[in-house]
Amino acid sequence: MPKSDVTNRLKRLRNHYRLVVMNEDSYEEVVQFKLTRWSVYVVLSAVFIIMIALTASLIIFTPLKYYLPGSGYGDARQMKEYRDLKIRTDSMERAMLQQNQYFSDLEKVLQGKVKPRDTTRLKMPKLEDFDD
Repeated sequence: MPKSDVTNRLKRLRNHYRLVVMNEDSYEEVVQFKLTRWSVYVVLSAVFIIMIALTASLIIFTPLKYYLPGSGYGDARQMKEYRDLKIRTDSMERAMLQQNQYFSDLEKVLQGKVKPRDTTRLKMPKLEDFDD
């Protein structure tokens, strides 16, 4: 009994079928295909494999691979580069602010807009503070 079931399935794979596409209004045949179950299986498998190959090649050979999370392309290296660039940017920004402050103070001195400091409010050191 199991042997006849296997041969029966193989025969069904080879049976010919006809697929007809018809115009609904005039019932005219637009196109007709002669198919077997095996040919449909082969065509669908080939389309599936081609779609997988196209998707894989699109990811592998284009910059899309850098946008996929967890793909391993440049994560650690890029994070280190970003960290180094952030440190450099922060230090350059701090240096620029200090330089701008220095130039604005120098400009005030050269224009004579410096307010004199009241030195009478300064705390004078006591003699006990000095050790010989």
